[in-house]
Amino acid sequence: MKTIVVVGATGLQGRAVTTHLLADGWRVRAVTRDPDSPAARTLAQAGAELVRAEMDDVASLVAAADGAHGLFSVQPTVGSPGTPVGFSAEDEVRWGSNVADAAHAAGVRHLVYASLAGAGRHNTERLPQNAIDKWRIEQHITRLGLPATFLRPVSFMENYTGAYHLHDGTVATAFAADVPQQIMAVDDVGVFAALAFAQPGEWIGRAVDLAGDELTPVQIAAAVSEAIDRPLPYVQIPIEAIARIGEEFAYAYTWLNERGYRADVTFSRALHPGLMDLRTWLERTGAAQITGFLAAQDAAEQDR
Repeated sequence: MKTIVVVGATGLQGRAVTTHLLADGWRVRAVTRDPDSPAARTLAQAGAELVRAEMDDVASLVAAADGAHGLFSVQPTVGSPGTPVGFSAEDEVRWGSNVADAAHAAGVRHLVYASLAGAGRHNTERLPQNAIDKWRIEQHITRLGLPATFLRPVSFMENYTGAYHLHDGTVATAFAADVPQQIMAVDDVGVFAALAFAQPGEWIGRAVDLAGDELTPVQIAAAVSEAIDRPLPYVQIPIEAIARIGEEFAYAYTWLNERGYRADVTFSRALHPGLMDLRTWLERTGAAQITGFLAAQDAAEQDR
């Protein structure tokens, strides 16, 4: 039984990948900064081996990857939910490059890197900063000559389960109300990673943009409202309000409104026929997560 190292194992993508690899019979070495955290303990209970390492410490990463067949790499993205305070674009690129260096030093035979849809268009248009950062990590992996797969998911449906997109009883973002946005379930990243490791002959050397659904924000809000049996109207945040937070954030929304990820949903589903659309995700896990978040908000309001 071969071992796959999962770096970023306690994050959303890392947990999904670990779950699917364990289900497929791989040994999983889950890399975490804090093996005592609740998320890490949950992975251990599921059968993963916990290994303490830091993405800023290449030696610890090399030790974690020693003897492993494969490695899954994902880093936080600036501005995403749960990103460490003060985390910068350069931090992300350095961490991703460190993981690649460690995989190379340890002789890992297959690296699967979680990038972002659109990263491959770097040479043809100006990309948002988060896509540029991931493209830079892809380039570093390529320069090392690692046998690698680049999975490039679009935005996650999970962004609609908490304060990132839910505000004051509404779905609120800076997306244009009538422009379709591409989304996918985080769990499906786990499926694609497991597919890549199971079929290296088909996946090494491949970079694939991945999306599970394409809906306007108004359609997303309507689907969520129906699933939780509670009206959550869509409210468009002015791009000027986002620009006051940061010009790069504003450009990312402008890019998504004007250019977008442009992943091929049909092709993604051909690779993984069980790929979830929004309604399926809501039925399986999304509606329960959203209901829980709103109930907690309602309780907090009553306590004030």
